[in-house]
Amino acid sequence: MPGVLEFTDVVVRRDGKNIVDNVSWSVHDDQRWVVLGPNGAGKTTLLQMAACLMHPTSGRVDVLDETLGRTDVFELRPRIGFASSAMARRVPAQESVLNTVMTAAFSVVGRWREQYDPIDERRAKRVIEQWGLADLADRAFGTLSDGEQKRVQIARAVMTDPELLLLDEPTASLDLGAREELLAMLSGYAQSPTTPAMVMVTHHVEEIPVGFTHVMLLKNGAVVSAGPIAESLTEESLSETFGMPIALREHAGRYSARAQE
Repeated sequence: MPGVLEFTDVVVRRDGKNIVDNVSWSVHDDQRWVVLGPNGAGKTTLLQMAACLMHPTSGRVDVLDETLGRTDVFELRPRIGFASSAMARRVPAQESVLNTVMTAAFSVVGRWREQYDPIDERRAKRVIEQWGLADLADRAFGTLSDGEQKRVQIARAVMTDPELLLLDEPTASLDLGAREELLAMLSGYAQSPTTPAMVMVTHHVEEIPVGFTHVMLLKNGAVVSAGPIAESLTEESLSETFGMPIALREHAGRYSARAQE
């Protein structure tokens, strides 16, 4: 199993505090990881390093066999798909869905004077269809619902056939129907043999798509538990992560959690 991500004794320090604290973590190309933890646990910081948007204070981060600090991140980033609310805020409100997805080919946000090949447009249209957006191709991004915008973000992230796909809270702010629709799509995508390695950050076990294989639980920047979901996602590990007794339930590959009475 080729390695996609390798964190070795990684520390990120800000204002004298470790927001990522000696994390060692390996992700292989056939794995689908979910990263869980409370606010401030360091989840998004880990994802930013995986996306080559941040360097560690100490330790080593290898992404797609390249070491941060020893490689040109501008050449590495196009090999990584990254969907986040921060990226969505950079998309011009008037940009069409088709252009929002297609501009990923040049790693830009907002179409300007780039010249796209017919293959880029065909690829963008195919990805838009795969994520249930074909009827919205000409709609302005700013007019879409939260659920539609989330799907556009993911379609843009997979536009370039990335070797690693990173999703930062893709179901945040969605209503129940939109959440379940997106989770069903992510489940199908995660279980395809051609899908790249995936890492998804979330706060809730209910948002783990079927087909995800591994979990890492973070608390105060440190790893509480990491490994296959069946082994590492337990009532004990969740209770330690969130600082309260947690009851965990699983049904047909989906999870739910609540405070123990």
